[in-house]
Amino acid sequence: MTDATFDKVTMFGADWCRDCRRSKALLDRLGVDHDYVDVEADPSAADRAEAISGRKNIPVVVLPDGRHLVEPSDAELQAALTASGGV
Repeated sequence: MTDATFDKVTMFGADWCRDCRRSKALLDRLGVDHDYVDVEADPSAADRAEAISGRKNIPVVVLPDGRHLVEPSDAELQAALTASGGV
């Protein structure tokens, strides 16, 4: 868990990451309002994602309630979004 607060879903990822592309596509397909933070374009973003998750893996998806998922499957991400009222 993290102390960071977000108004909407925030996803930390990179264009070269297949899991990131898949998770972003799901968010887009479901029409989920989200911020995408490219860890390659913003060097401090990778540190922020690691501080949130405690891991270097991406994607890191942060829900508005502060819960986060690391490398979620589509089913895990959709379930978390549904549970948080995001879908």
